[in-house]
Amino acid sequence: MGHIQNENYSQRNYEPIKRDGEELISTHCCFCGMQCGMNIRVKTEDKSVLGVEPRYDFPMNGGRLCPKGVAAYRQSEHRERILHPLIRKNGSLQQATWEEALDLITSKFLDIQNKHGKNAVGLYSGSSMTNEKCYLMGKFARIGLGTKNIDYNGRYCMSSASVAFNQSVGIDRGSTNPWSDIKEADVLVIAGSNTAECHPLSMPYIWGARDRGAKLIIIDPRQTKTALVADVHLDLRPGTDVAMGNGLLHVMIEEGLVDKTFIEQHTTGYQELKETVKSYTPQRVAEITGVAPEKIITAARLYGKAKGGMVMFARGVEQHATGTDAVSTYVNLSLVSGKIGRKGSGFATFTGQGNGQGGREHGQKTDQLPGFRKITDPNAREYIASVWGVEEKEIPGPGMSAFEILQQLGKEIKGLLLVCSNPIVSSPSVGDVSKYLKSLEFFVAIDMFMSESAELADVILPSTVWIEDNGTTTNIEGRVVRLKGIDRRPGQVKSDWEIICELAKKLGREKYFTYNSPEEIFNELRLASKGGIADYYGITYEKLDKMQGVFWPCPTEEDEGMPRLFEDKKFNFPDGKARILAFEHKGPNEKVSKEYPLILSTGRVVYHYLSGNQTRRIEALRNFCPDPYVEMHPSLAMKYNISNGEMVQISSPRGSIKVVAKITKIIREDMIFVPYHWGKQLAINHLTNPALEPKSKIPEFKVCAAKLEKIESVGERHG
Repeated sequence: MGHIQNENYSQRNYEPIKRDGEELISTHCCFCGMQCGMNIRVKTEDKSVLGVEPRYDFPMNGGRLCPKGVAAYRQSEHRERILHPLIRKNGSLQQATWEEALDLITSKFLDIQNKHGKNAVGLYSGSSMTNEKCYLMGKFARIGLGTKNIDYNGRYCMSSASVAFNQSVGIDRGSTNPWSDIKEADVLVIAGSNTAECHPLSMPYIWGARDRGAKLIIIDPRQTKTALVADVHLDLRPGTDVAMGNGLLHVMIEEGLVDKTFIEQHTTGYQELKETVKSYTPQRVAEITGVAPEKIITAARLYGKAKGGMVMFARGVEQHATGTDAVSTYVNLSLVSGKIGRKGSGFATFTGQGNGQGGREHGQKTDQLPGFRKITDPNAREYIASVWGVEEKEIPGPGMSAFEILQQLGKEIKGLLLVCSNPIVSSPSVGDVSKYLKSLEFFVAIDMFMSESAELADVILPSTVWIEDNGTTTNIEGRVVRLKGIDRRPGQVKSDWEIICELAKKLGREKYFTYNSPEEIFNELRLASKGGIADYYGITYEKLDKMQGVFWPCPTEEDEGMPRLFEDKKFNFPDGKARILAFEHKGPNEKVSKEYPLILSTGRVVYHYLSGNQTRRIEALRNFCPDPYVEMHPSLAMKYNISNGEMVQISSPRGSIKVVAKITKIIREDMIFVPYHWGKQLAINHLTNPALEPKSKIPEFKVCAAKLEKIESVGERHG
């Protein structure tokens, strides 16, 4: 089946120019889940980076890069890189040796654990790392530190999709189909994703479908650049996706636009769904969502009547207190219509972090062991214990999720190791997060730059940038790809995996972490994942180089991977049937009020990535978008007497920030929107609601109640 990986991609014959004194290293971009192929151009003499070029031989991006990809290499030579270990002495961070830093960390962590127990030290990790590093973090937390309290920043991203996919089809791969299948769809439903800005290299696939005559349905509160080209734009009120999904299902069922044979043979739960959505008439859904009934009916008919279709979504659907309900409701569209398991039919989530897929598969999640195994499963625990060479009882049980860990800093958790993450910007209610971090007895950060979070650390350990890394990541489709980096270590920088191995040695756990290369870690990961849902056992570095990536599951070395899931219509449950799940509309955790009458939502811009710790330092990207802003509709601006470019204050029950007004007709009149890539006084997450989705534990970033006040114009600002 591996041949599917490269079909229907248009590629040009192109050989990169090779110059004397230079070498080209074939790798992948460090940013979003597309993991676009690129060549790093390096000066042979001193290994300095001259630039990057898109690869034409990698099927995902076909010789294209987005603005972030083009500029990504600039971080490697950036003057603000941390190049030496730093220890806080007399209130300030001062340069130290590795020996001094590691000894201090070891003594402090052991002292905390002796006083308060193993779980008093936590590990908060990230997904913008290789699979090898992500796997190692989970193992180190449990076998190196002996703590149950490990989680990662991917909890804020795709965790609702992860839970929903598992509860609906029994497997969590970000896409049931290779990305090439988007071009083969007759209709595309894209919910909560501004694809043109957040995943711009997915747009050629959407244009490819449009060229074939495919219809495009966009479900989003804003008329984004993606929505501008839609056949139907369902501009729903934020937090009403469950109602919208039920409304579409209502029309499809009432008009017979469902596949009864597929439903009967391959699903359970249809009758419960049918009863639930009976009351979600277009008129009722219009009252809940603010979308005209006629548009809901038109969209349902377009999708229902199409032979093939893809349903796709992103954080706009997932980052809600009802995120898992919403995702499963949209998955129901695929299940009731039988549009799954074939070319041009399935569902997917747009993965935001570079390794958002692989980062959630192999043990960084607090309730999980490698291969998507549940940490509470006795058989899974026995198997992983045998791979790690420990007794099963040595593996701790599940601990706290990401934001719960932060809330317990200074309480149950006295020491923290923070790796490749910046929670003081990316978490909700960041004013509280700052207090949590400051309350720790001992705080260690591993990072490449001085993030807003790292500034508070007692010890900072300098890590490599992506250009200096080797290993693998897993992209938006579930395709494992090979990263190759420059063999260099500026200053005293070390790779995260090297740092972890040295810490393990200091902690007396060296025998469990005797790796000499990322490939050795990957080979153990392969074994640890063997037989699990995310089975990587048949994937080798050699195969990845040969095949331009391999889709999991890939259980044997002879197997070429599975680009398209469910072609046999067997879902990952004992009876082989998918679960059609019915949910009632509940709405956001926090409702608007007289004091806070507006809906605030947050999101990305094309020029920045996550907390901005990397992209805000790259001048070319910073110049395009130097500061955050608040989008508002002209009628709302008129109500508050606000002109374009004037300063306004936005407040919620948790805090306030001051930003520039951007008046635009693309947004609903009852809401405002602010991008979230900035820290300190410009962090919109001062305002966002820390309410957690009960199953996925994702915070409700996309909706909170807010108010707006005009304060001054840009020209009157001081400093």
